[in-house]
Amino acid sequence: MTKSTELRKKDVAGLQTEVKELQKAHFGLRMQKATQQLTNTATLRSARRDIARAKTILAETIVKGAK
Repeated sequence: MTKSTELRKKDVAGLQTEVKELQKAHFGLRMQKATQQLTNTATLRSARRDIARAKTILAETIVKGAK
């Protein structure tokens, strides 16, 4: 789980790479679930929320930079 304070320290490029990495991890978890290999399905929920957190901070950073 990534904390919002850690994400706020990153620049736009760093946040974009973080979102991509989180999406790749989420895809892997979805594939594990589809093949019945995922034992803890709560990780899917936390992965989705981490992606949303990173995207929200990315949007805030872009808007703040545009002003």
